[in-house]
Amino acid sequence: MTAPLHQRHRAVLPQWLALYYREPLELTHGEGRHVFDAQGRRYLDFFGGILTTMTAHALPEVTKAIADQAGRILHTSTLYLDRHMVELAERIAALSGIPDARVFFTTSGTEANDAALLLATTHRRSNQILAMRNSYHGRSFSTVGITGNSAWSPTSLSPLQTLYLHGAVRSSGPYAHLDDRRFIEACVADLEDMLGQAHGNVAALIAEPVQGVGGFTAPPDGLYAAFRQVLDRHGILWISDEVQTGWGRTGDHFWGWQAHAGNGPPDLLTFAKGIGNGMAIGGVVARAEVMNCLEANSISTFGGSPVTMAAGLANLGHLLENDLQGNARRVGGLLLERLRAAAAGLAVVREVRGRGLMIGVELAGAEAAGEALEVAREQGLLIGKGGRAGNVLRIAPPMSLTVAEAEEGAALLERTLRQVDGGERA
Repeated sequence: MTAPLHQRHRAVLPQWLALYYREPLELTHGEGRHVFDAQGRRYLDFFGGILTTMTAHALPEVTKAIADQAGRILHTSTLYLDRHMVELAERIAALSGIPDARVFFTTSGTEANDAALLLATTHRRSNQILAMRNSYHGRSFSTVGITGNSAWSPTSLSPLQTLYLHGAVRSSGPYAHLDDRRFIEACVADLEDMLGQAHGNVAALIAEPVQGVGGFTAPPDGLYAAFRQVLDRHGILWISDEVQTGWGRTGDHFWGWQAHAGNGPPDLLTFAKGIGNGMAIGGVVARAEVMNCLEANSISTFGGSPVTMAAGLANLGHLLENDLQGNARRVGGLLLERLRAAAAGLAVVREVRGRGLMIGVELAGAEAAGEALEVAREQGLLIGKGGRAGNVLRIAPPMSLTVAEAEEGAALLERTLRQVDGGERA
């Protein structure tokens, strides 16, 4: 039963390890875009384990690749050659757009960003980092120190000196009233002013093209290209955190940075989540000059393991062969249109925004968002929650979502929003 398991969870796991729902779910299996709980109830999954089930639950190609490799050898470490790791690195390097690219595999997005910070600060001989307000980059000591969302930053201690910039949240803040051109100009002026306050070299700017935990907020296209012109004058590196935006999820682009490509690709790119479809894969792509700057020894015990690399290769192959980026653009556009129509006239909805299958519905407050999660679950729909105030519904289904499933999910969300708006429960 769920209640005893919940009690056991609370007895042995940290208090700060968040669980969704008043009565937390135990998910036991999944298929396609659906998951099932311990009582056998079926849910349409619009969150994918935090944007991680990228292609589908129980995708045959991935499960077969895992089983086949597990039957041969589970683990070797990076001290030995691994054909799967080399092949996946070759594919990712080619897809990254970064010239003379090198790839280092980790086990999570947090670890990927941590590695990127190590590379950038070593290469630039500086511990100063530029980051965006409302950002989230992970839960390690270094990544907490560059997270601009106070709800996810439990300590003020940090090995880094972080300078936070405006620009990642278009619909609020001091520049929200400006048109896109003037908004970008104001943010660039803010960057120039911030650099005037820095002590010597700044190592890098790290930024999510679309903020994930921050509530699927994004700047106008071209902002980071405009930033790049300033960064290049100072020799400052650009790290694009693609942990949530990578692999075509935004529909229009394979990487989120490509919406800001005026000055070419970033110096470093981090990835995780969807590439493993649930297996623990993260990584950094960087041009060789930056990646090879470390002079001390370094390995990874679990990064690039034979099983996860086999899964990643199968998953990436399926994504590319079935044009899931195009599906995210088409079906995501339909879903966004339906949700905007559903939200029209509802006082509880402040904004519906997004790109591809990365959609945020900002509500009037955290209480309304929490209630919406509960109501959606009752309707048979799983969604996420984020935003600095915890008031944004995060919608990010597997990228193979069908038109029929998008229509079904939109109808369930409309019913949910109307109930929350009216203050009534089904």
